[in-house]
Amino acid sequence: METATENERKYDVPETFELPDLTGAAGIAQADGAETHDLDATYFDTDDLRLMKNRRTLRRRSGGHDAGWHLKTPGDGDGRTEHRLPGDSDQVPDELRALVRTIVRRRPLEPVARLRTHRVETPLRDKKGRTLALIAQDQVRAESGDDHSAWQEIEVELVDGDERVLDAVEKVLFKAGATPAAGPSKVARALAGRLEEKPRKEKVNPVSRYAREQRDAITEHDPAARRGEEEAVHKMRVATRRLRSTLKSFRHWFPGEGTAELGDDLRWLAGVLGAVRDPQVLEVKLLNGVEESGPEFIPAAQRIRAALEHRVAKGREELNAALESDRYLDLLDRIDALVDQPLPDAGDPAERARKVLGKADDRLDTALADGVDEELHDARKKYKQARYAVEVLAPDSGRSAKRLVKALTALQDGLGAHQDSSIARETLHEIGPDSFHFGVLYGRQEAVGKETLIAVPALVRASRRKKVRRWLVKA
Repeated sequence: METATENERKYDVPETFELPDLTGAAGIAQADGAETHDLDATYFDTDDLRLMKNRRTLRRRSGGHDAGWHLKTPGDGDGRTEHRLPGDSDQVPDELRALVRTIVRRRPLEPVARLRTHRVETPLRDKKGRTLALIAQDQVRAESGDDHSAWQEIEVELVDGDERVLDAVEKVLFKAGATPAAGPSKVARALAGRLEEKPRKEKVNPVSRYAREQRDAITEHDPAARRGEEEAVHKMRVATRRLRSTLKSFRHWFPGEGTAELGDDLRWLAGVLGAVRDPQVLEVKLLNGVEESGPEFIPAAQRIRAALEHRVAKGREELNAALESDRYLDLLDRIDALVDQPLPDAGDPAERARKVLGKADDRLDTALADGVDEELHDARKKYKQARYAVEVLAPDSGRSAKRLVKALTALQDGLGAHQDSSIARETLHEIGPDSFHFGVLYGRQEAVGKETLIAVPALVRASRRKKVRRWLVKA
């Protein structure tokens, strides 16, 4: 499969539109050598257009330089990522279906629109002959069921140029009579009648909004997590934990049976994600500075790396199996059913957040007094729950709420560093229990645990300052 980042702008133009002279705009020295293509594209989606509603387009196209299957997904900034596969089969390739599986689930992908485009494509080159952008003048005929439409538009796609090229070309096009495109894509325009939704008349519920954001994050990071990308695995796991914590903290906002079971399945998903993520983090912590300690530590470092990379590889196998399982698809369906329903007015979310935070404070005070690592770990988990509960309120509560979230994050990280040192020691004991060099590394992690614990009281005071928490009491 090939992937490419697509950065383009689209414009509507009248039938009599003639492409203006673009030479001189942002370093464009040549605008000639046009090629003509007749493109025929069939777009696939579910019957309720789940891909389109999630900013994905899937098509099989003939004609042009890149005939075959294309899947476009959201990219960074204004760009989009296009995944390409050759072929002219009527069946959606498994590789592309896997990238949208969390969106379509078990629903079949069927043709929903056909677009025939007569394209005149002109390269825009600089003095050195580099192609800065491609400008395409398209005459489009679209079919979707019994609906037929036709229009003309201009596409400007970057190649080796930058945003300045797009801006400069846009100015010239506007002067010539072009206007911003009526839709984000050709197929969106063809399906406009089916994509229109009545706006939901609903008071913004912060609990519901936060839960939906986590659901969306899970599905967004799923494709990259399947590929084993570390950041995607991390973010997917965080979203899973946030959603589970929200169901726990605000349980009265989610009535009905099955919420507890849903929480158990979210814990399962977080666990399989953690089986990949935890060894990755631990490897960085354990190997930090080890190889620079001297050649005698190199065998220990190699042993640590091999053991943890084996755990990562095994974790990836288990994660991929989990993401292909019916249990995972059922979980996604149940999350949708839960977070998309209107939530009842179950009280003041701020009051609930205060209670969760108060319990975290009490638990930590007891743990610090007792000096028991297990109690400190439990307090850290409670603060994580409290932080997520405060995050629910933060968008509507201004700068003070963001300061509290930041303070709780710092405290949670401080407690987490202490817990990480404990896990690191356990891991070292498992990998090299009778080695002198492992004993040295064990001692280093023991020192890290003590140092991080010394820093905790200051983090506690910072999180309990009146000006940081006052807004939550008044909320």
